[in-house]
Amino acid sequence: MYRPEIVMQAKQRLAQQKAEKESQYHQHLQQAYAQLPRLKEIDMQLRRTMTLAAQTVFTQGGDPVAAMEQVKQENLALQRERKELIEKNFAPGYLDESPVCPHCGGSGYVGSTMCRCLKTLCAQGQKASLYQLTTGAERFENFRLDYYPERFDSNVGATPRVVMGRNFETCKQYAAAFEKGIGNLLFVGGTGLGKTYLSACIANVVTERGYSVSYESAPQLFAKLEKNRFNPDEESQSEADYFAACDLLIIDDLGTEMPGNFVTAALYGLLNQRLLDGKSMIISTNLNNIEIAQRYSPQIASRVLGNFKNMVFLGEDIRILKNRGI
Repeated sequence: MYRPEIVMQAKQRLAQQKAEKESQYHQHLQQAYAQLPRLKEIDMQLRRTMTLAAQTVFTQGGDPVAAMEQVKQENLALQRERKELIEKNFAPGYLDESPVCPHCGGSGYVGSTMCRCLKTLCAQGQKASLYQLTTGAERFENFRLDYYPERFDSNVGATPRVVMGRNFETCKQYAAAFEKGIGNLLFVGGTGLGKTYLSACIANVVTERGYSVSYESAPQLFAKLEKNRFNPDEESQSEADYFAACDLLIIDDLGTEMPGNFVTAALYGLLNQRLLDGKSMIISTNLNNIEIAQRYSPQIASRVLGNFKNMVFLGEDIRILKNRGI
């Protein structure tokens, strides 16, 4: 499921591609007619032969099978001549009149099922919308483990670099194998440790694989849900429906939103619904397990702890390291 506005934009792009292809074909055809008048004559003859055959049988009688066979042979001869003229005088594909999509003809649907061409355009539109929240450069191949210290941390029994290497591999495998029911991830750690970066990496890969993704910061998510609750309109309802139904919901920086009863109720409802529906989530937060229970509710903490793979992020603030030129 994609946002309605993304589907609408994808349909418009597909219709534009179809119109451009048809326009290019007709333009090339007129240029070909001007260059080879015989080609135009052949096309006119092909359009006339079937009509003339039907008229002849109707007005003059005779054997309709024989008449149709004669028309067929004449048509085949004309088609061969047309093909030879095109191959001899024009580059391959110059007069290609195949549809923009061989599966749906450019309608975007095969029966009631969305065609792969429209799905591809929806995925591209979704990816572009993700770039409004990310830089677009968040790729697994750009992730740098050398930012994480090799100092041994007795609290976790390993160095931050080792721990983050494991997190990196988990995220990479999660994105590559993503499907319905794959499970949920909880990124826990301080500011600037790569939680948002790896979330965006996953979002980009999952989107490219054709799944629907909603990537929202916690303040944005709850602001949109609050608007739908107290001042609803078509757009806010569409947003709320999408948060519940998309294949992957990513909530970034949980705990940075303004606390309150509405936020607690909205988070509980969203968690509960998606867990019941087997829809996957990724939550990143600076809060530890105890703080989640204190800020929201023990019920929310129980669902998060019981249904999310807890991944601790360690190290030093990468933004500060970059500012130092490291």
